[in-house]
Amino acid sequence: MRDKQKLSSLLTVVLLVAVIFFSSFIASMIQTSGGRVDVRTIKFPTQNGQLLVADLFKPKTATRETPASLVIVIPGFQRSKETLSNISIELSRRGIVVIAIDPYAQGFSSSSMSKRSASSEGYGMYAIVDYIYNTKNLNYIDKSRIAVTGHSAGGLAAVRGAQYFGKEAISRKKKSKLHSVYISGMLYRGLEEKNLAFIRSNTGLSYAFYDEGAFRNINGNGDMRYAPEAIGLVNSGLDLKDKINDSLSIGRYYGALEDRTLRIVHNEKVLHPFQPYSAEATENQLNFFNKVFSLNTGLSSKNQVWHWKELFTLVSLICSMLMIVPLTRLFLRAKVFRTIKKPMVDALPRPSGQVKTVFWVMFFLTAFIASVSFIPMSNLSLRLFTDASTRVATWFFPQRMNNAVMLWALLNGTIGLAIFFISNKFFHNSDDRNVIERMVSLSKMEIVKTIILSLFVFLSYFGILSLVYYIFHVDYRILFIGVRTFQPSILIVWLMYVPIFFIFFLSNSLRVNGSIFYDGLGEIRGMLFSGIATTLGLIIILLIQYWYLLFTGKIFWTETNLQWLYVNLLFGVVPMIFILPIFNRYFYRITGRVYLGPLVTCFIFIMILSSNTVCYIPI
Repeated sequence: MRDKQKLSSLLTVVLLVAVIFFSSFIASMIQTSGGRVDVRTIKFPTQNGQLLVADLFKPKTATRETPASLVIVIPGFQRSKETLSNISIELSRRGIVVIAIDPYAQGFSSSSMSKRSASSEGYGMYAIVDYIYNTKNLNYIDKSRIAVTGHSAGGLAAVRGAQYFGKEAISRKKKSKLHSVYISGMLYRGLEEKNLAFIRSNTGLSYAFYDEGAFRNINGNGDMRYAPEAIGLVNSGLDLKDKINDSLSIGRYYGALEDRTLRIVHNEKVLHPFQPYSAEATENQLNFFNKVFSLNTGLSSKNQVWHWKELFTLVSLICSMLMIVPLTRLFLRAKVFRTIKKPMVDALPRPSGQVKTVFWVMFFLTAFIASVSFIPMSNLSLRLFTDASTRVATWFFPQRMNNAVMLWALLNGTIGLAIFFISNKFFHNSDDRNVIERMVSLSKMEIVKTIILSLFVFLSYFGILSLVYYIFHVDYRILFIGVRTFQPSILIVWLMYVPIFFIFFLSNSLRVNGSIFYDGLGEIRGMLFSGIATTLGLIIILLIQYWYLLFTGKIFWTETNLQWLYVNLLFGVVPMIFILPIFNRYFYRITGRVYLGPLVTCFIFIMILSSNTVCYIPI
């Protein structure tokens, strides 16, 4: 029997790894346009000892004899170079060289000494432009056709770059080093009237009609037809007699390409975080670069393949999650770990009477606490971790956005533990309490073994990912939700966050296995219910935010302490928390105890969070 189970687990892992490798291969072929584009990681030493890491997309048509245009792609806050691979893929398909950067303090790039690196350094883009413009090494790039595009904070870096190099051009009485810029998802900063006069580049502006940050704009909405910022941008490229006053035409070109006064404004009807992944927004951006670079590739801007790459990396992501349980089963077959496995205790009886009432009261109470505590915990994180919240390099909890999630998890995990043990003590009989006690009973040595086993699973999981990335240069992801490789320094940060997050993960395992799963409740039904129970509070926040936007045109949580950004963060957090109780249930069924699930998931999930967020460490 044991041999059959071992073989089954081994075959499952092998099959899933095979699917991951196959999907990654297909994703890589799409990313490289079937081998016609070389994709590799490059590093730039920049000012003040800083380091910028980027992905270079070099079409094979770009040579010394036929140098190609260059577009530098800048992701926004909380994003890495992989999150805008869609535009990198589509531009490189059309013969354009692309350098997609990890912004400072994100991905593999170092932190910056500047607290406003997007504005003051273009997230590292200024240094790259200067290097490319001055070096003789990159002879396959046409230095007269260097452009920049970015979304959100990356869009701010783009427009500040246009102004920075525009000022330089004015002082040197030469053309700007930036031929063109494309600004996506940024309006309220960077387009101030006093700075528009310095732009000496062809400029495109794309802003989401339903952008959550639009409350900060002069008109307080995302309608670009009447936006003073957009009108000002267009007028910056027009003669006095041609300037517009009250409204502009969306999708119309203004100005002249030859003297780099070309201007265009787009206004896609999407939300801020999803704008870069809109086929319409991608088409608009491709049309812009086709025009400013006078490209004639024969490829329509509607001809886009990037979504297929996202599909195959999604397959890899799903398979990597499915792999965790059978991978753990394999390790459990080792003699040293067999003592961890215990007989699974009988489920508690179906709640009835007073116990049933308590069950539903606790269900809605915990959801309510989870919902009302998130924004206060976000605000508290800014006060407790002042260095991270003010972009000062530090080793003391340096991940600004994760600090908010951590405090929320700590509060709700602690409350969950308290509620669980109080309800168990006062509302369950002695037989039920005995069941709970058996769920948590494990010797000190067995706990140590459980931790070691969890580390083996963690290392194996990211080891396979590292191999996939090394061979194919892709990771596991869908849009901005991704599992990526990490730099070694992140391990130090990870060790800092894991113990605090574990309280929440353990609390969830106890709740799922010692409360939600009662006798007669089917496994699938129970897992779905557990996922809803765990995420309901956060889902309520999203529902309030976007129902309010739907019916009023405004968002509920706005500017105070950048609350809207913390709400946006939930698009990535909620899916992770939804599947958490499913893992906790599977691991409980394997071991008969509540510890292995939260340990394995905490190790893996917190590394996913830590490697996908802004991190202000002094490296």
